[in-house]
Formats: sequence, C-alpha cells, structure tokens
Amino acid sequence: MTPRNDDGGFSKEERAAMKERAKELKTNAKAEEAAAAVAEKIAELKGVDRKVAEALDKIVKEHAPDLTPKTYYGMPGYAKDGKVLVFYQAASKFDTRFGTVGFQDVASIDDGSMFPVAWGFTDLTDADVKTLTALVKKATK
Repeated sequence: MTPRNDDGGFSKEERAAMKERAKELKTNAKAEEAAAAVAEKIAELKGVDRKVAEALDKIVKEHAPDLTPKTYYGMPGYAKDGKVLVFYQAASKFDTRFGTVGFQDVASIDDGSMFPVAWGFTDLTDADVKTLTALVKKATK
C-alpha cells in the first residue's frame, strides 16, 4: 500500500489511481450507452433494413470486436479509434430504394486508385453475408 501524505490524506499515487478509475468508469458508461443506442436504432428498423443492420452488427461482433458501436447520423455504425469505419444507412431513413453499408476513409478497403466504398442491399442472401464479412475483415486490417 502506498503511504499516506503527511496530513493523512491520499498519496499522489492513490489520487492518480482514483482519477484513472473514474475516467475508466466514465468511458465504459459512454461505451455502454453507445452500444445501447446502436441496438436501439437497429431495433427501430423494419424488413430488409433491419435484416442487414443485424447482420452487420453480428459480423462486427464476431470478426471485428475491436470496433466500437457508435451511431452515425442516427444510423448504426462502428468506429476504430473514435472514427466511424463502417455504417449502415437504412433505405427508410431517406425513403430510398435500397439501404447501404458504407465504409469511411479509416477502412483499409483500397484496391487500386478507384474502389467502391458502399454496397446497396434490396435483400440479404447468404452470399451477401459472406461478402460483407470479407469486407469488414479487410477494412479492419
């Protein structure tokens, strides 16, 4: 145990440890809140939007657990070092024909000087899940 100060208060080391623990609790609370917000946004979706968002969530949890859930313009997203790497934009959000899974510039999906950064979904097949899984894996390398 670290010795107390001369006045009987906490030592410099104890104060530093308490500050660090408070910071951890705050960070963990924010992470839990962000994860809950993403889960809530997914639960609000219907049909194909929900199917794709749930699949993306499952893929990230299984194959890219270092990414952190984070809403992105009110949609489910997943961040690396605080920056959104991949997100789902629901068709219902903008009344479009299809929803999209998009990747931001922190994703490692470069393939030459020109490459796609978003994929549209009108349905979700097993083959689509395999492709999306491969993309998430590549993006997080």
